[in-house]
Amino acid sequence: MESGKKVQEFFKEKRKQLNLTQPELAKKAGVGLRFIREVEQGKTSMRVDKVNQVLKLFGYELGPVLVKRDKTDL
Repeated sequence: MESGKKVQEFFKEKRKQLNLTQPELAKKAGVGLRFIREVEQGKTSMRVDKVNQVLKLFGYELGPVLVKRDKTDL
């Protein structure tokens, strides 16, 4: 995914490039229409597995990024 681009922008842009409606994208990705709508509207909490189901159609996958912190409070 392009650096700095939000998931909601990425989904919408890629969906439109493929000339898909939200219901068509949901069906192709195997997720609910409500999920697609919530992501595109900017919902801040979402299931990564479902995000990856959609991203897979576009040839992408969301994964963890290791960030070193100065202190750890374990």
